[in-house]
Amino acid sequence: MFIEVIAILFSLGLLIFLAYRGFPVIVIAPIVTLLAVSLSGMALLPSYTEVYMPNLANYIKTWFPIFILGAVFGKLMELNGGTASIAKKIMDIVGVKRALLATILACSILTYGGVSLFVVVFAVYPFAAAVFREANIPKRFIPAVIVLGGCTYTMDAFPGTPQIQNIIPTNYFGTDAYAAPVTGLVAGTIIFSLGYLWLSRRVKKANLAGEGYGDGHKNEPVINTDEKLINFWVAIIPLVVVMVLNFVLTKTRWSVSNWYTPELLQETFKIENLSSVTSTWALIVALVFGIIAALLINVKAFTGSKLSSGLTVAAGGSLLAVFNVASEVGFGNVVKTLPGFEVIRNGITGVSSHPLISESIAVNVLAGVVGSSSGGMSIALEVMGQHYLNLANSMGIDPEFLHRVASMSAGGLDSLPHSGATITILAICGLTHRQSYGDIFAITIIKALIAFSTALILSFIV
Repeated sequence: MFIEVIAILFSLGLLIFLAYRGFPVIVIAPIVTLLAVSLSGMALLPSYTEVYMPNLANYIKTWFPIFILGAVFGKLMELNGGTASIAKKIMDIVGVKRALLATILACSILTYGGVSLFVVVFAVYPFAAAVFREANIPKRFIPAVIVLGGCTYTMDAFPGTPQIQNIIPTNYFGTDAYAAPVTGLVAGTIIFSLGYLWLSRRVKKANLAGEGYGDGHKNEPVINTDEKLINFWVAIIPLVVVMVLNFVLTKTRWSVSNWYTPELLQETFKIENLSSVTSTWALIVALVFGIIAALLINVKAFTGSKLSSGLTVAAGGSLLAVFNVASEVGFGNVVKTLPGFEVIRNGITGVSSHPLISESIAVNVLAGVVGSSSGGMSIALEVMGQHYLNLANSMGIDPEFLHRVASMSAGGLDSLPHSGATITILAICGLTHRQSYGDIFAITIIKALIAFSTALILSFIV
């Protein structure tokens, strides 16, 4: 059994190493999967064609609509000038003296409204650099500020966020995007408060040491002050459309769960558990109407080939993203069939007999291992989600708490140095790990600790 455990751990370590070195996950995931199978002495081809590929395909079938619609929505908000208008307005309202808060709020509003993180970084960075320069705050803090505002509480803690990290658990626990709202709001507020306090103290210390914005930075943005942006109140219409419709179609009498008869769903489409798909349906409809609104608020922005080229970029990005995560999910599903997996699972679940604590640790660790919040959570829930759900039901624990803990834990250690999001943010800001990662790591640890603390406190309450 020792060899079988080493086979899994070695393959997982190789996946991390190769992903960190820049190799495409789509290519390396099946390779390390088959390596784990071979070293475990299991059947190679059946594991690939009957386990890896079906689970990869099932993940894409379930989540591709969210990936593609989210990417298109974000790209259209970028092209129509909406994201830039929102970012600039927030910067103007909050003011240069509160440059940290302005940047955090700009990222938060955009991500909570459904715009993907990568679009948010491109939109917010130029304005963040401008106000940081004017306030003489070291530029090296911008990546950590963006991580706090866009990759923490609005991504997975606050109820109703349309980000994929908050939607994935619905498929495993029969919950919706508004699961455990009080827990999410309280934990999210603590994350914001502690993160803001950390960064404020760090900036103050740097200023006292005589450090300013700095010179000779790479990728310094140039803002065209003559460019006319669309009105802020017009720009936020698509975001409001997504948020309102998502709520209406999830929590009111107009919910998508009431659109079709149970007989139709069960007999024709073989859907036995309606709650496993309603959150996805609600968000699909909300994003479609958000996309229409994003097109209509500034039709002139899509002249010539801008719309077609923008959609091409969005489609390509969503395909890469969903296949990357699906490849990791395929790897996880093959791993759980191997002889050594039971030892590893017992080791993780043996840390605590309480499902919330065990789940928090498992999701956080796997998110850190694969450098992806959605990828780590998907692997953890594919492998152990049903186990946690059964355990929670036997202990009388509401599955909504499983949802919120899993979602928050996924956004913890996912921003370790090898994370694609971390590398992308640093590249856009023209900074290096040496310059900026220390504060990103601090925000990462704060988030991971709050996620675990939430699970720990809930274990005594529920």
